[in-house]
Amino acid sequence: MMELILLERVEKLGQMGDLVKVKPGYARNYLLPQKKALRATKANMKSFESQRVHLEAANLERRTEAEAVAAKMVNLTIVLVGQAGETGQLFGSVRSRDISDGVTDAGFEIKLNQVKLERPIKTIGLHQVRIALHPEVTVDITANVARSEEEAKLQATGAVLTEAGGAEPAEPAEPAEPAEDAAAVELFENPEDMEIPQDEEEAAEEKAAADVATEEPPQDGADDGEGAATEPPETDEKG
Repeated sequence: MMELILLERVEKLGQMGDLVKVKPGYARNYLLPQKKALRATKANMKSFESQRVHLEAANLERRTEAEAVAAKMVNLTIVLVGQAGETGQLFGSVRSRDISDGVTDAGFEIKLNQVKLERPIKTIGLHQVRIALHPEVTVDITANVARSEEEAKLQATGAVLTEAGGAEPAEPAEPAEPAEDAAAVELFENPEDMEIPQDEEEAAEEKAAADVATEEPPQDGADDGEGAATEPPETDEKG
């Protein structure tokens, strides 16, 4: 491991003036060439302490300038047009260089290493990209990647794109099913509308036919409501 003195804040490592230990490759390939750190020798530590006030003042000035630029870049969207298939997969990818050029074209000059793109963008759509204007100041911008300027405008409005690249209309909502209690109220209010199941209706007809077949036929003379004449009781006649 190599011990260094940080000359500015380094994300996930430390603040200005911190003594840190890192792998030699990280130190030689990034921190030392970018002048973000010094080897922690006695001479360098003494030199740093003598210039610390000046370094902190310069860092504060750069941070204030970065914050002013970040305030202007809030809600910034850059449009990047490229070829893509029907599924939205790009024929290639959008890299940090493309983002840097797009931000510069929008009026904000930044360096390539200030674009914090975790991986290349390989699909159309709206993508959030972080820009580090200063070790202590970052801002998120939107990269609108599309197949044409017209498609980019549709994406900016939030439209869902079909495979052909056009806006897809929203599907109509399905009508809500009537509540069971409402159906029950309607049934009681209009009982004549109630449908009798076919099997119950046939059973009722068969029962009615059976009742008629078993009924006894009426006696003669009973149809007009007159009964048979009754003879008067016999009486004894006295001589």
